[in-house]
This record gives sequence, C-alpha cells and structure tokens, in this order.
Amino acid sequence: MDDILRFALLGLGLGALYALTAHGIVLVYRGSGVLNFAHGAIGMAGAYVQWELAVNHGVPYWPAVACGVLGSTVLGVLTHLLVIRPLRRASSLARLVGTLAVFIVLTAVAVKRYGDSVQLVPAKLPSGLVEIADATVSEDRIWLLGIAVVVTAALHALYKRTLFGLGTTAVAENQGAAASLGWSADLIAAANWGLGSALAGLTGILIVPVIGLSVTGLTTLLLSALAAALVGRFSSFPVTLAGGLVIGVVQSELTRFGSDVTGLAASVPFLVIALMLVARGRALPLRGTFLEQLPALGTGRVRPVPLALAVATGLLLIALSSPLWADAITNTLVLSLIILSIIVVTGYAGQVSLAAYALAGTGAFIAGHAAADWGWPFELALLAGVLGTVPIGLLFALPAVRTRGVNLAIITLGLGTTLETMVFQNTDLSTTPGSDGIAVGKQTLFGIDISGVDHPQRYAAVVLVMFVAATLVVANVRRSRTGRRLIAVRANERAAAALGIDVRAAKLYAFGLSAAIAALAGVLTGFRSTSVVFADFASFESITALGLAVIGGVGFLVGPLFAATFAAGTVGARFGDLVLPGLSEWMPLIGGIILVLTLVGNQDGIGREVGKQAAAAERRLLSKRGPKHAGAAQDTAAGAGMAEGTAEGDESAAPDVRPAAPSQATHRAPGLPLRVRDLTVRYGGVVAVDGLSFDIEPGRVVGLIGPNGAGKTSAIDAVTGFTRAASGSVRLGDRDVTRLPVHRRAGSGLSRSFQSLELFEDMSVLDNLYAACDRPGPWTYLKDLVRPGSRPLPAHVLVAIREFGLEAALDRPVGDLSYGERRLLAIARAVATSPSVLLLDEPAAGLSDDESRELAHLVRGLAEDWGMGVLLVEHDVDMVMSVCDEVVVLDFGRRICVGTPEEVRGDPAVRAAYLGDLAPEEVAP
Repeated sequence: MDDILRFALLGLGLGALYALTAHGIVLVYRGSGVLNFAHGAIGMAGAYVQWELAVNHGVPYWPAVACGVLGSTVLGVLTHLLVIRPLRRASSLARLVGTLAVFIVLTAVAVKRYGDSVQLVPAKLPSGLVEIADATVSEDRIWLLGIAVVVTAALHALYKRTLFGLGTTAVAENQGAAASLGWSADLIAAANWGLGSALAGLTGILIVPVIGLSVTGLTTLLLSALAAALVGRFSSFPVTLAGGLVIGVVQSELTRFGSDVTGLAASVPFLVIALMLVARGRALPLRGTFLEQLPALGTGRVRPVPLALAVATGLLLIALSSPLWADAITNTLVLSLIILSIIVVTGYAGQVSLAAYALAGTGAFIAGHAAADWGWPFELALLAGVLGTVPIGLLFALPAVRTRGVNLAIITLGLGTTLETMVFQNTDLSTTPGSDGIAVGKQTLFGIDISGVDHPQRYAAVVLVMFVAATLVVANVRRSRTGRRLIAVRANERAAAALGIDVRAAKLYAFGLSAAIAALAGVLTGFRSTSVVFADFASFESITALGLAVIGGVGFLVGPLFAATFAAGTVGARFGDLVLPGLSEWMPLIGGIILVLTLVGNQDGIGREVGKQAAAAERRLLSKRGPKHAGAAQDTAAGAGMAEGTAEGDESAAPDVRPAAPSQATHRAPGLPLRVRDLTVRYGGVVAVDGLSFDIEPGRVVGLIGPNGAGKTSAIDAVTGFTRAASGSVRLGDRDVTRLPVHRRAGSGLSRSFQSLELFEDMSVLDNLYAACDRPGPWTYLKDLVRPGSRPLPAHVLVAIREFGLEAALDRPVGDLSYGERRLLAIARAVATSPSVLLLDEPAAGLSDDESRELAHLVRGLAEDWGMGVLLVEHDVDMVMSVCDEVVVLDFGRRICVGTPEEVRGDPAVRAAYLGDLAPEEVAP
C-alpha cells in the first residue's frame, strides 16, 4: 500500500510537468490554430541554453533559467513569424509540416552540438524527503505539483478575466470579426507562441533533473503533453492539468507494478490519445481560410522508354560503383520507398500519418522471424513481411475512420511509438541470442547470392528493381478508378460519400497499400545485413520522412528520389562530402532548412517543378514536329502543373469521351419514388425539422421553401444520411434506406448537390464526373494495382455533359471555371450518379436572372426527359413556382403548407410570410 501511494505521489510530480508542457501547446493552439509538433524541441532548446550557460560559462542557476526561458520564447515567436505566418494561406498539411520542419532543424542543431547522450543534471528545487501518510517522497515532486497548480490558476485567470484573453478567444472564434473590433490576429498569435514556448522552456529546465538532459528524451515528451491537452480539449487549463496528473500517476504506477510488460508505462499517453480521439469521434477544429489549397498532384502516367533508360542507367551506375557508393544508393532507394508510402496515404488519400517507420519496422520484424525462426528463404520472408504488415496498417487506419488531419497524425505517431517501445525495444521479441537483432544470415534471391555484406552492388540492384516495381504500382493506382476515389476523399469526404464512394473503404485501402510499401522498405533495410536491427526504425523518424516527402512533392512520383538525397547516408550526402568534406554530418540540418524554404516558397515541392520542366520540354519537342503534334503540345500544356517528368504519358489511360450515339440522346432514370415520413432533426435542444413528411414521384419536381433557418438543408442532410440527429422513415421505392450510410443511399439512387458546391477542386471537370459515375467491382482495388484500365463515360453522363454545356471544359481544372459553370458542374456531377431522386440545395444561389431561367429549364428537363424525381430547395421563389409540380413550405422546421404552386400562392399564411401580396396569377409561367 505504501508503494502505491509513494509512486502515485511521484507520478503527480511527473504529471505536473506533462501538464505544464500541455499548457504551452494549448496556448499556441488557442492563439494561432496550429498544433505545434515542435513544442518539445523548443523546450529542449531552452533546457540546453540553461545547461550551457550554467555548466560551461558559470552563469548562476536562476539567471541561466531566465535565459533558457527567454531563448525558447524567441524561438516560438520566430517560428510564428518566419514559418507559420507565411503559411496562413497554405493547406493545413503545410502548416503541420511547418512545425515538423522546426522540430527537424532544432533537433539537428542539438544533436550536432551536444550529441544524443544523456547528461545528468542536478536538481535545484528542494530535494529532501517528505512523509505523507506513511509514504516517503522527494520534496521536489511536491514543488513541481505546486508550480503546475499556480501556473494553471494564473493562465485560467489570464484567459478568462483579461482583455488579452478575451482577444485570444475572439480571434480563435472568428478572425474577421475580431479584426473588425481592432484585434490583430498576427499579434495575438505571436504573443501566444511566445508565452507557450516560454512554458516549453520552463518545463524542459524543470524536467531534466528527473529524466536527464538529452535531445530524444525532451522531444518525445511531446506525446504525453498532447495526451493531456486532448483531455482538456485544447481549451481548459484546469482539465488539462487533471489530465496530465492522471497520466503521470498511471505511468508511475505501471513503472512499479507493470514492469514485466516492456513499454507498458510508456504507452499510457497513446492509450489516452486513442481514447480521446476515437471516443469523441470528431476532429480538432483547425483554423483555416477559404483560400486554403491542397498540395498539387501528379498524373501518375508512365513513359516506358524514358523509364527503361533511367533504370538501365541506374543499374549501370550500381555495377560501376564502389561498396560505399552502393550502400549510399541502397539507403537512397529504401528511404524513397518510405516516402512513396507517404505519397499514397498522405498525398493521394489526404490522411496525415506519422507511422511510416513503425510499419517499416513491422515488416522487418515479421520477415526477420520468418527467416530466423522458420528458415524461410529471402523471397518468402519478404512476401510474409509485406503481406503481414497490411493488417497492422489497417489497424493504424481505424482511427482514420473517425478522425483526420493532425488528429490522425497524433494518434499514428502515438501508435507507432507504442509499437516501438513494446515490441522493437523488447529484447525478448526483437533479438536472437548472441546477436544485436534478429539474426537472418546472408541472403540469396532465386539461388543468386545478393548479400548486402558481400555483394552490396547486387543488393542495391535488387532494391532498385523493387523500388521501380512499387512506383509502377502506385502510378497504376493514381491513374485508376481507385485513385480517383482516393483523391475525391482527400478533397472532400462529404461530397465523395454523396457520390456513393465508401470513404471508410478508401481510407483503409490507402493505409493498407502504404503499409505494404513501408514494409517492403523495412525488409530491405533489415536484410541488407546479417541481423535485423530495430534501432533503424525509430518512430520519430517518421516526422523526418514526412518532411522529406513534402520537399519532393507529396503528390508526385518523382519526388521520393529527389527528397531522399537530403538525408544522411544517401547519395546526396556522399556527393556533399566530395564537394565539401564533412558536409554529410550537416544533412539533417540542411534538410530541415530546405523543408522550411520549400513550404514558404513552393509547398508543392521539387516534383512540381520537375513536372513543369518536363512538360515544357515536351511542348518544345512536339511543336518542332509540325502542326499535328503542336495540338498535342497544347493539350500537354494544359496539364503541365500535374506532370510527373519521366513518370508521365501512358496514353492508354486517357479517358474516352466519345459522343453519345443518337439512340442515347436521352436517359431515363430508374423510376423509384421517395417517401419521407415524420422526419425530425434535433441538435441538442433545438428542433431543426419537426415531423416533416413528403413524397417525390418519378418525373416530378417538388419545391421546399421557407425562410433562413426553416430547416430546409437539415431536411436534405437527414434524407441523404448526413446527420445522425435524425429520426423518422426514408424509403426509396420498396427499400427502407433510413439506416443506410450516406454512400449506400447514394448507391441506391439518392443523390444530392450542396449549397456550397463542394466540388473536387484539385481534379479536372472530367475527373469530377468520372468520380461520380465509376462503380468499381469487388476486385477493382486489386486489379488497379497492376492494370488501371479505362472505359468510356456512360451514355447518360455524355448526355449530361452536352445538356449542361460542359463539353469545352472537360480538361479544365475546377478552379478555372466561372461561378455559373461550377454550379452547373455540381448538378451534372450529381446527375452522373444516375439517381432516381435528385435533391438540389439552392442550385441558383449567386446566378443571374438569365442563368436562373436556364437552370430552371434544365431542372425541368431532368424530371420530364430523364424521369428523375427532384427536390428543389431554393430562395428564388419565382423559380420554384415556375418549375415545381408541388411545393412544401417550412417554418421553424414544421410543414405549414403543401400543394401546387397556385395553391401555395393562395394560402394566406404563406402569402403573408413569404410571398407578400402577390396574386396567384402573378406566378411566372
């Protein structure tokens, strides 16, 4: 019992430090909307400044502490001014990677200056023994708890009772409104970055007497702090303190009583993170702007001749290389595979995962045991490692079903770190007696000796071939129906689901494929020597890998090779040593600086620039061949921003947009009626829709009108499955779809448009339509790995393209369309799903009178010529009355009238509330 109390008290001191660190993260988040992954590194820098001054320069302890805290404060403010502020219009991924870039730079500087050994630092807080309820504990733990409580109370008062706190809250809620009241978002953000970083420095200084002073120890403190901040919802300082204390106590108790399980105590922060993120099931509300852009994507096209020449050149260079250069080539290619796995999950699917090295280590672990324990040859062990890692990748993907963005980054980093501490660092699992790892011996491939020890050139050649094969697989996926679905999910999950895309399946697929590629890299890393050593798979290396992926271009297949050269031990480092001896030692720092410059100057990375140059070269070449080829050059120029350099140009993947045959001039939708009964939507205590019932028959248009806030959009969301707060019954034909998820309702024939359009901005018009009409079979996900294939657009989509006037815009990016064209595309995309019932949410918003009349004609045509049932929600009452067969009127969520346009016009309540004194005969024809 005494041990339980004593370790609980010890844990309170450690938990207090977690809470102080978490407070700094919360401050930065509240002030700028950025989750600072460099927080631990900034605290580490402050601790080293204090230690350097006190130990090496004889500065008294407390002045040295002040200088350390000041140093962290300055680093925080500079991070905001030089990195985060220039990225305010960039994607949330770019802002996240911006903090990772600062992390990389600071850790690289610290490792270069101090190494990564642990320095023992004496405690300056009172360290005598105190007895509490028969348990003896060090006095400094009580002091740490007291400091945390005082700081928490001060922060709570500062942000609740001062103008600065109110300004921070105002900026967090609405930057535009806060600016109109005189609050500068930049000034507020800089102040909070400085204050939060000061806390990071103070925490670093206070914790080093407990855990020792080292680069790794202080940067990995981040996970525990993130867990505490999540408990406090990144807003409440008292709850954050409580979360930190609980984590500290549980870790301390497990250290004492759970020591038989390796890494169990270290896994506590991850368990808390998983519980908070998955149980709450919603994303952290990151601050963004309407100008936010996703990183550009390559096309994934492959030119066989340039690719063959590149591979042949690579094999020749390997054959002529020395063992040192062969090792450098192997390092470059293996790291390129890691980056390629990130392109799949982050570049294509938009899921920010920091688990690449954990998955690579998993592949090496499985393959290593297959070879060492079961005597499997290299070929089978490699296959086992790759395939065996896929289920682990799917396990990592489960949180992605309910979270995304930085939330997913947090949980994947935590899961990877837990895997590292509990498996890779467990000597019972990851070592063979008498070896420093899993002894796998020297390898052969189909009877040929490819040992990386005896024949590094052969091993490098094998790695090159496997890298090319993996890249071709990813290129196939990019050009396939599966790739379009992944990119649709990346661009807009709501819109993807509304088109019948199973968002969950797409995410699982991306994680599974990414895990397989990372596992391939892990096996090739581990088997290059006679033992698989798991020090090569440190989880935090995933941060560096993501940064390198952004340098190369996270959406481009040529990016990994360029990006990998900025890492230590690669071809780039070898060339650097030739130019300037010793330069390779600075490669981590150089890579971090280049990452910052890439984010600020061109977040699309090197791959985008290579693609532009390749497209320009192709235009020049084709223009020299004459007018016939010049037209092809112009087509190439249209896609220059998405070019892949030497990974371009597979004409077989080009879409088929042949015109429809005369017999296909019209398309009749399946004649299924929609029956909605007693539909109710409640958001807390607010009833948005109250007992709404209506029918939509095939070939008829039903209008749904009412003032703002009447519940019109809520009704569409409920019918199409976008809200869980709904009750009632929704039937499509004879099928009850009430409990079906969004994508299955869409697949059943229930389609919709959105008031805010929600197009896939980084796709062309044609790909938006393809994403809507593609219906992959059960084996498509596998077939697309080797043969992406292509097929003509269905006849009804060709008809929609013609009727909506989109023929000339098919190859244009969505961002180049006019507002009216975007409105038409949004409806055409919904029509491309071949729905029985189409629900249109304010399709005429922002259109001119002429455009509205043309749209009304198109909507009427969808009912009469296509046989669809249409629900039209629109504020333009004249348009509704002119096009609808029946009109339903809502007020405060309740149906107050239903009937023909003439009957609704004549209803006294409706005329008084919405239509003024207009007579029924004034309805537009």
